Amino acid sequence: MAEEDAKKLEAVEATEEVTEAEQPEVYAKSGKKSKKHIEEVKAEEERQARKAERKAADEAGEKPKGAKPVTRPRIERRGKKYQEAAKLVEKGKFYTLKDAIELAIKTSPVKFDAALEAHVRLGVDPRQADQNIRTTIVLPNGSGKTVRVAVFAPLDVCKTAKTAGADIAEDEDFLKQLDKGVIDFDVFISTPQYMPKLGKYARLLGPKGLMPNPKAGTVTMDVEKAVKESKAGKVEYRVDKQSIVHIGLGKVSFGADKLLTNAETFFDSLKSQKPTSLKGTYVKSVYITTTMGPSIAVENLYN
Repeated sequence: MAEEDAKKLEAVEATEEVTEAEQPEVYAKSGKKSKKHIEEVKAEEERQARKAERKAADEAGEKPKGAKPVTRPRIERRGKKYQEAAKLVEKGKFYTLKDAIELAIKTSPVKFDAALEAHVRLGVDPRQADQNIRTTIVLPNGSGKTVRVAVFAPLDVCKTAKTAGADIAEDEDFLKQLDKGVIDFDVFISTPQYMPKLGKYARLLGPKGLMPNPKAGTVTMDVEKAVKESKAGKVEYRVDKQSIVHIGLGKVSFGADKLLTNAETFFDSLKSQKPTSLKGTYVKSVYITTTMGPSIAVENLYN
């Protein structure tokens, strides 16, 4: 009988232990025994443990498991040629326009004939119509690009455009190419009376910056002049949504003197475009660079 009573007692105790283990943990509504506080304490303990593990690994010169890779500085992620070129540019220094162009040519890291570019941050608000700067200039020494010019105009005007150097000059047949989405030109010129016929192609040409526009000089009655200027180095520049103007000033092979002349022509034009309603700083920063080359800060040309 004693043995049976002992076995029953052990069975009861085991059942009580299981019951207690299955019971959910009871938390207080607030305070140190609340569920939120207990979870925060556990998370902090785990964080401190990971911190101690990383510290011990650093002291031992080892990489802890699960550690995120350290992001290298941007300059170290560049190619060797770029890094060597960037060493020639003094950080924090503002160069004269002439010195910046000469240094840009010297620091061009590519084998091909790179383009020289200017990037100018303005203090304008492009959302305001009178501050949405957009115009064209003819670079004295050309842009270095082979420009393909298309003309959409009456047949008699097309003949004149062809003589002036237009690559494409057609009447209604030209629209058949646009219907197919074929665009094999860089500049599109049209006469005012033909502009209504291009309305349906605005979504095709607009995003590419090819829609003829009076401000860009591509909607004109003097098509012959427009074609000659485009072929001679006429370029358009406009401020983007970030209030920055980007423009190519020619090729490195032009040499410093010709590039300087082109750059001065651009900056004179940009100065003339200053909105009368602008009360703050017009030009905030100017940088000169070549294709894939390091940027060079230029001193403010209007101070």
